[in-house]
Amino acid sequence: MSYKIILTGATGMVGEGVLLACLDHPQIAAVLSVSRRSCGRTHPKLKEYIVPDFLALKEGDEQLKGYDACFFCAGVTSIGKKETEYTHLTYDTTLHFAQVLAQQNPQMVFIYVSGAGTDSSEKGKVMWARVKGKTENDLQKLPFRKVHNFRPAAMKLTEGQRNALPAYKYFAWMFPILKVVWPNKVSTLKQLGNAMINTLAIGSDKEILEVQDINALGDKTA
Repeated sequence: MSYKIILTGATGMVGEGVLLACLDHPQIAAVLSVSRRSCGRTHPKLKEYIVPDFLALKEGDEQLKGYDACFFCAGVTSIGKKETEYTHLTYDTTLHFAQVLAQQNPQMVFIYVSGAGTDSSEKGKVMWARVKGKTENDLQKLPFRKVHNFRPAAMKLTEGQRNALPAYKYFAWMFPILKVVWPNKVSTLKQLGNAMINTLAIGSDKEILEVQDINALGDKTA
């Protein structure tokens, strides 16, 4: 069986890694990259929809219809931002995007990339973790077929990636060491992408997937 995917965040590190996994996977027939700017790649499976403001998207948008899943990898850092600003950019934007998709694709699987340490209680001291926790919780209330929240931590880049923080490039040699010392704290971006695809091809009963869950699902073959 083949799947058509909507992907956000293709111009960032996580989204680009997931995009490469999708383009390489035989069960992915098409990818619609929804982004504020072009990812700069061309591929027979890839189509781009440039949207300067996700909050401007409206229900009934024909370009967003007919997809099996959304891999929502877009995100911003909380560094230097007050909680109101970060909430607007993270919670408001994600929920609006998801609501538009749910209205048009109720049988869709929606996957949200939050991060290790996300606070499901929404009451902890760490601001970004509270906001991400509220985002996860409210996504679960939308009428999708399934919602999965992925919480990756440290990740190894995929060969050919262009978008990454310098630290990830300079310290790539440490990945084999981290994999031994903290096996449940590190993943490859290919594992992350394949795990998302396998929620469709194999299925998962987990609403929240921590690093060990991501790695186990990403290593399976459909």
